Amino acid sequence: MRPLVVVGDAMLDVDLEGTAERLCPEAPVPVVDVERQWRRAGGAGLAAVLAARSTSEVVLVAALGEDAPGRALTGLLGREVEVVPLPLRGGTVCKTRVRSGGQTLLRLDSGDGVATAVPLDARVESVLRSAGAVLVADYGRGVARHPGMRRLLSELAPGVPIVWDPHPRGPNPVDGVRLATPNEAEARHFAPGYTDAAELAKILRGEWAAAGVAVTAGSGGAVLADGQNCSTVPVSRAARSSRGFPGDTCGAGDRFAAAAAAALLDGASTPEAVSAAVDAAARFVVAGGASALSTCDTETSGSRACPDRSGSAFELAARVRDRGGRLVATGGCFDLLHPGHISLLRQARALGDALVVCLNSDDSVRRLKGPARPIVPERDRARLLTELSSVDAVTVFDEDSPVAVLDRLRPDVWVKGGDYTDADLPESEVVHRHGGEIVLIPMVSGYSTSRLVAAAHAGA
Repeated sequence: MRPLVVVGDAMLDVDLEGTAERLCPEAPVPVVDVERQWRRAGGAGLAAVLAARSTSEVVLVAALGEDAPGRALTGLLGREVEVVPLPLRGGTVCKTRVRSGGQTLLRLDSGDGVATAVPLDARVESVLRSAGAVLVADYGRGVARHPGMRRLLSELAPGVPIVWDPHPRGPNPVDGVRLATPNEAEARHFAPGYTDAAELAKILRGEWAAAGVAVTAGSGGAVLADGQNCSTVPVSRAARSSRGFPGDTCGAGDRFAAAAAAALLDGASTPEAVSAAVDAAARFVVAGGASALSTCDTETSGSRACPDRSGSAFELAARVRDRGGRLVATGGCFDLLHPGHISLLRQARALGDALVVCLNSDDSVRRLKGPARPIVPERDRARLLTELSSVDAVTVFDEDSPVAVLDRLRPDVWVKGGDYTDADLPESEVVHRHGGEIVLIPMVSGYSTSRLVAAAHAGA
């Protein structure tokens, strides 16, 4: 398959997370005692990382700086996607949120970097011409305005699906994009005088000469103007079943655009791509938003958000409840850890103050997967999981389902990966009975233990 190429303005996002239990004596503002610092790729960088959750090969073309934030950003991106840099003039843009209790109290923006207008080099042109689909993640920092980039995208548009996520400080999309994805506020900026989402979608489709325009409306889904039709694309019932509590909406627009581009790359129609994108964005918000993709740089010892790992999972659960924290649990065989597992565990941990993994015992795995499994014994699987920074404790169970262990743990959140619905899970009743909620997180496509085992046998 040809790659999904993401083009746009990358930046560094930082979350300073702590507790706010008193006011500053000089002014009526909260004092935040910082406990942890998280970093992640932002802007087009976040869009590329999210696209990598939906398709196997992603290339990011973005302007990157040589300063300390730029080097940090390049390092974060290099773990997830192939990066083709453009020159940046000025300092790397860094957006820092100060957060407490799941709420953003303040955002600090720094950096004046913009993409330069020097001619595109041969590598950039080659990457774009090899694309199976293109996502333009415009953050108003010059990449989408680059004359050479616009000429090349205009040339590609008739034959390559292009998704354009616009920005109020950026230019209009080039003519002929397959789908433009403004949110309601952005759409009103580009079409002043209109407020109805359907009208906005139709007006912008004409002004931009786009095949389709989807105006996103948060929990209301999206309104798609496609051809002569204009329709509302709601969040599906399966995705709504996991929307049990308010989530962090940071990055939801990037998740929508990335999922739409990946669906078009796979051959979906525009309505099918928008429907997939609506559900992907809804699940993303519930799973913790962009925060779930962050890397923890620092932790303050004794932080309430980082429980003591000593003792059993049930002792940990009691300590978290005593402190008024939020206990998250997930479960599975975790036989041969792979990137899909790591992504699930990282997103699950971001939903609360501690994560317990309920691990199928060897006997349980054999009954579920057959006599040749597990590959890795339960003791070693448990040890590998506890070495991960996202996992606070592991408990092993012998039954075919974790119902009994969940009855003891009583988690606030139970996380499952894959295309389940709440009704499909035998553990739903016990989780809900104890006042917990269920969050469904799609697994990273292309990874499964069974596939790894089959590939190993094929290569033997």
